[in-house]
Amino acid sequence: MTDDDAHCYELVADCRLRAAAELFAHTWDPVVLAALRAGPRRRRDLRAAIGGISDKVLTDAVRRLLANGLVDREARAEAPPRVEYALTPLGRSLVEGPMAALGRWVTEHGDELLEAQEAQEARAVQQSHQVRARAR
Repeated sequence: MTDDDAHCYELVADCRLRAAAELFAHTWDPVVLAALRAGPRRRRDLRAAIGGISDKVLTDAVRRLLANGLVDREARAEAPPRVEYALTPLGRSLVEGPMAALGRWVTEHGDELLEAQEAQEARAVQQSHQVRARAR
């Protein structure tokens, strides 16, 4: 075990796994990464490819992805100025590695996941009704 591994076990909040999991904490970040998998895109093309994302949310997502080194921004000196976003090698490794694996997993187990969530929601509703009935 390395010193980094030992530190991770002592303080799980500082673990690299937490840092990696945060990449999926924002709903739109993985969607933006997936949209860039096909290659570089201009902002309006990226927004059109995603659909349902506001300008503000796209801006926030792109800023986070840039800050994490997953996306690169290239401004070209043209008239009008042309800006393209593309995956960095690190971003491509995330999209083609863990995100692809997660996609395979959800294809295989997505129905089970949704069923478990629906069952839990039904139990919560039932418990809420029981609490109200007792309170009367």
